[in-house]
Amino acid sequence: MNITGFPYLGRMNMKTSDRLAAIPMSGIRKMFDLAGPGSINLGLGEPDLAPPQAAIDGMCEASRAGKNKYAPTAGIPELRNAVAERFSRFGPLTGQNIIITPSGSTALLEATQSFVDPGDEVLVPSPGFVIYAPHAKLAGGIPVEYRLTEGDFQPDLEDIQAKITPRTKMIIVNTPTNPTGGVITKEIRDALADLAADRHIMILADEVYCEFIYEGKHESFLPYLDRALVVNGFSKMMAVTGWRMGFIAANPECMEALIKMQYHVCASPNMPAMYGVLAALPGIDPYLDRARQVFRARRDLITKRINEIDGMHLMPPRGAFYAFPSFDLKMSSQELANRLAKNGLICTPGSAFGGYGEKHLRFSYAASEEKINTGMDILASTMKQLRGQGL
Repeated sequence: MNITGFPYLGRMNMKTSDRLAAIPMSGIRKMFDLAGPGSINLGLGEPDLAPPQAAIDGMCEASRAGKNKYAPTAGIPELRNAVAERFSRFGPLTGQNIIITPSGSTALLEATQSFVDPGDEVLVPSPGFVIYAPHAKLAGGIPVEYRLTEGDFQPDLEDIQAKITPRTKMIIVNTPTNPTGGVITKEIRDALADLAADRHIMILADEVYCEFIYEGKHESFLPYLDRALVVNGFSKMMAVTGWRMGFIAANPECMEALIKMQYHVCASPNMPAMYGVLAALPGIDPYLDRARQVFRARRDLITKRINEIDGMHLMPPRGAFYAFPSFDLKMSSQELANRLAKNGLICTPGSAFGGYGEKHLRFSYAASEEKINTGMDILASTMKQLRGQGL
């Protein structure tokens, strides 16, 4: 027995797998860990609103009624049908097109694990959410960044076409986008769908922020399930991030593979939480109307405050609850984010979201107006100090 008290431990090979070791820790989490006491945290995209009471009551009632067992792998049929009914406004759906997943993040992981083979290339948006490229790598694929246009943050079709090769298997699309708040237009959506059909490429569309659009409307990939998987969820919609509830919409052939993968990931989703979502979903619209009013006001506030700061620029984000301003200092986004963290403001460097995110910062405005104002005061004073130093 060795000194740890566990026999043979010293002789075991407990080396981390190469595929995991090759993936860095999330830049969002890195900044979160820097938060000191009293810091203003505008780094995490977590709504500060209370969930719908119907959701909480529904989950508690289900648990008290003994619904604490394994569920069907694809989720309870009642919720699958309810999701299909709600989202059929974007495209024809039945419950058989829906699999309930333990979070939108898990849905994205299951999609890449189900359809990406080693050596396949996966086009990922840049700037784009931090898990897209790692999920491609974990499946043995090769992530290839494509550019979003500056300002309105639309997928750059020319850049995408230039990066397609015979090994390209999947294009990941996000609308509304994290970290930018951009919302894809109908023209871009249709062009991407046509491109996917012409080149026999699958689209993986992340649409988890679709209920939070302030100008225009959501252009979903749901009409294109012959070539697309659509990921969505309830964490943001109902402010229940801790419940970890999402879903994927897919055609029957893809659904069979996704259910098979989900069995090996988790066996089944959380049964009480599914009943909570089911209880709240039919009456969710008044709740969402109020939430959009709150987030729109915060969006307008943070946009105004940022554009008042010399050296920073932000076009009002059209969706989600993130601001992604550019800055003109002679330093990297990581260096600026670190300086802000020392001064008591937590945000995320644009470089955490890919190479095209450099010279930007991401701020979440899923926080109170008081916190936003205090955070912007710190940003303004820090920028003034740094510009005064000639940086």
